[in-house]
Amino acid sequence: MHKLLVNTMLTFLNFRIKCSNCKIKEESKQSTLKRRSVLLISITSYFFRSVLDRLLPVTVWPIFSKKGTFIMEIQNKVVLITGASSGIGLATVRRFAAAGAKLALVARSADVLHHLAEELQSQGSDAIALPADVSDSKQIQQVIEETMRHFGRLDVVINNAGQTAVGTVADLNPDDFRKILELNVFGPLAAMQAAIPIMREQGGGLIINISSVVSKMHIAGIAAYAATKAALNMLSDTARGELASENIRVITVNPRSTATDFGKNALGVRQQRQGFTAPTPADTPEFVAEKILAAALHEPDEQYMD
Repeated sequence: MHKLLVNTMLTFLNFRIKCSNCKIKEESKQSTLKRRSVLLISITSYFFRSVLDRLLPVTVWPIFSKKGTFIMEIQNKVVLITGASSGIGLATVRRFAAAGAKLALVARSADVLHHLAEELQSQGSDAIALPADVSDSKQIQQVIEETMRHFGRLDVVINNAGQTAVGTVADLNPDDFRKILELNVFGPLAAMQAAIPIMREQGGGLIINISSVVSKMHIAGIAAYAATKAALNMLSDTARGELASENIRVITVNPRSTATDFGKNALGVRQQRQGFTAPTPADTPEFVAEKILAAALHEPDEQYMD
């Protein structure tokens, strides 16, 4: 079969070259040779890709990001996801598991997390549950170390855990603001600082910080949350420049309104929480997870939901 394909390819090539010679009599020999070379490369590439597609699964093929960075599909990559027990984090866990990733699951809900890890394991995924409070830098360091002990490497960190605090600037509880700062800003910072030395030693890695479009808006009642995400954006943008030469890439993902319990878990006085409603219509967590996977594969500086 391969001989037939080769003969067909050569016959087609000779025919195209003869046609080209008829059309470009006025062109120089150098130009003719260049056209022949381009045509030969194109056909040869197509031929070998066709043959290898029959031999290798699609997921082992390398791809190029928009920046030209050589990356591989997510299959068998070790991915650590915080806030993994619900909402966007849970949907992201399931999407990356379906793509063949090895998963380190981080959240405070130990029972839910262990159940999720067992479910994924029963489906053939390599997943471990690492209960931790992301706002505690020591616990973050421990889960990174445990991930390395279990998998031996760390390819992707997705800083997804987060919380909002509801209240106008005039009435916002400063203690609530401090709590979400610890979770939304210092948590990702601790994870980045724990992961970067590992990624440096490995020769590279990917950090995905889940921000929000509200970081670029002015919405009454959620200034504190928007401020934490704006701070996370600045950390991401600066780290991206600082780490680029070491092949450590940093991406910011900006979800918009999403159909989760995020608003119900907001800090703030009861009246303010009751008055807080997310804009409609809202994206599904699965839609956002698909965008996060797309960001991991194509590596834009920022990933939006459009």
